[in-house]
Formats: sequence, structure tokens, C-alpha cells
Amino acid sequence: MYREEDLVRIAKRENNNIRKYLVVNRLQGKHIPVKPGEAFAMFRELADILKKEYKKENLLLIGFAETATAIGAAVAVELGTRYIQTTREIIPDVEYLFFSEEHSHATEQKLVKNDIDSVISEIDRIIFIEDEVTTGKTILNIIQILEKLYPEKVKFSVASLLNGMDEKALKTYYEKNIPTHYLVKTNHRKYTEIAEGFAGDGIYVPCSGEEQNVTKEIRAGAGMNARRLVDADKYREACEKLWIEIDGMVHDELVGRVLVLGTEEFMYPALYVANRIAQSGAETFCHSTTRSPIAVSAEPEYPLHTRYELKSLYDKERTTYLYDIDSYEAVLIITDSQNGEKEGLYSLVNAVRTKNNKIYLVRWC
Repeated sequence: MYREEDLVRIAKRENNNIRKYLVVNRLQGKHIPVKPGEAFAMFRELADILKKEYKKENLLLIGFAETATAIGAAVAVELGTRYIQTTREIIPDVEYLFFSEEHSHATEQKLVKNDIDSVISEIDRIIFIEDEVTTGKTILNIIQILEKLYPEKVKFSVASLLNGMDEKALKTYYEKNIPTHYLVKTNHRKYTEIAEGFAGDGIYVPCSGEEQNVTKEIRAGAGMNARRLVDADKYREACEKLWIEIDGMVHDELVGRVLVLGTEEFMYPALYVANRIAQSGAETFCHSTTRSPIAVSAEPEYPLHTRYELKSLYDKERTTYLYDIDSYEAVLIITDSQNGEKEGLYSLVNAVRTKNNKIYLVRWC
């Protein structure tokens, strides 16, 4: 059983007048380094709620990019369902469903329509997986599109780690017969005031895209892309093969204190590998880069203190961020980005190099 104070930390969004605060979940493995076992324990608790509720239904789980991609995949693995995530990346030769996420820094979301078409006749219910649901508007946007495309085909539910919906929003969902499930109910009334109370006087580090070598680069076998529909069990098996391949190449280096970094939407494989490293005996942490520009602040109670500004590994014209790098015996960057965006890789390695010497890069694509 989790409480709000166990999970919730309030941060200040940068350049966002729609919502000035950001709820940072300290166990999620996105912005704050987390021991992977703690993240997976939290994800399992959410999955257990759904197991009891939907035993007899064929489910499709949809995880929201970028922060809920690992949550969605982990819950889908626990339930043994099909899984797909939304994306903001470009996937060639597919048809998209477009919808908006009004409060986000990057508002456009996409879902691959071809994959939904291929399974909709076999699905009883679609469950949207989020880290946090505040108003529920984003999910209603995509539900409206799906209902128009597939009238009376499926039912819908929502599952999240945190739920901050007010009574009006909850009533809307109840009237539409869309159940909401969550671990912790939050109250956002004071979050803006809390966020504005922080000075924003943390350390801001621009990281250059100048060439920077890693200790070793690993070309792993063909990756499985959850931006396309996957069987969650097969996705987990693919991540296990990824771990075996990594372990075979750098086993002796993954000792002591180890960090695993994912990149933007690509979170679950990094968290999975981090958990396997932890099970082998190393003190392991995991988090990832993000598109979210969050103010950092020096106050001890503030969740984020140092921000590294990067070029994206997926698009060098896009700025991404990494928060609070610490020192480790080894750092393992795992990405599904292609080779083209070297400036993004170099800027990330330059950030990690400020406190670390051994940096391994794994490309799974």
C-alpha cells in the first residue's frame, strides 16, 4: 500500500503556463534514479488490481509516452496481454491516430492505427496506462477517436500510479462507464503554490555535441519496438535475451554501483536490464533522458538539483534533459536510436562523463 508522501515530489515546470508544476514520482525510474526492484514492485501492485478486475476479458494495454512506457509494458507483462505505447517519434510506412496532450511540453501523441486495426476484433477492453491522471482529458481525446473508428467494439478503462482527478472529472468517467484504477489518490490544489515556492536556483549544465567516445559500444541483436503492437510475454523474452547478450560482453564490469540509462520513450528495456544487473549482485539504479524541461533547485527537499541539457539521440534539433547524475563504477546507456544522431549521443556521454569514467553504450535497434 502506497501513500502520496511515499511517491509524490513536486517540481516546477519551465515555460508552461497551462500547468506550472510537475508531479515527480520518485519510484518511477524516469527523472530520479531508482533501484529497479522498487519500480517493478510498484508496477506489480497496479497490475494486481487489474488482474482481479478483468480476469475473463481479452485486454489490450496502451502505455503513454514518454513517462508511462515502462509502466505500461511492465503491467502488460504481469497480465500477459498485448501491449502498444503511444509515441511522438516517426515510424515509417504506418497510418497514425493523432491526439493531443494539452498540458504536456510536447503535445502531439500518436498511436499506430494499423496495429489497432489488426487486433480490435479480438479485444474486449482497452486499458490506458499512465503514471498520473490529472484531468483525464488526454485519455478522453483518444477514446473519442477510437469510439468513432470502432463503434461499440470495445470497452475502456484507465489505470495509473497516481490519480488527481477532481469530482467533476470522475463523474464524467463514471457517466461514460470508464472505470479508473490507481494506487494513490492525489489532491493538486496546493501543487502550483508548492512549485512556485522553490527558487529554481539549481545547476544548469549545457552539454556540447562534440565527439566523445564511450568505453565500449555493444550492438545487440534485433530489438523489439513497443511503439508497434507486441505480445508482452515475447517483449519480456526479448529483453531477457538483450540482458544475456549484455552480460556476456561486460559481465565483469557491472559490479559495485551501476547506473542504467534509458532514452526518452525507450524505458522498459533499460529498467528490465537494470533489474537483472541488480539480481546479479550490483547496487543498481535506473532512470532516463526526457523531453520535459523542469526547473532545478538547490533546496534539499526539492526532487531535482542538476539539469543537463542535451541534444536528442533521435533528433539533433530537439533538446532533451537528464537530471542528477551521480558517480558509479559503470554506466550503461541503452537506446533504440539509430546511428544518425551522433551529436545527441555525444552530448549525453559528455553529461555522464562529468562524474563517470566507464560508460558503455548498447544499441538495440
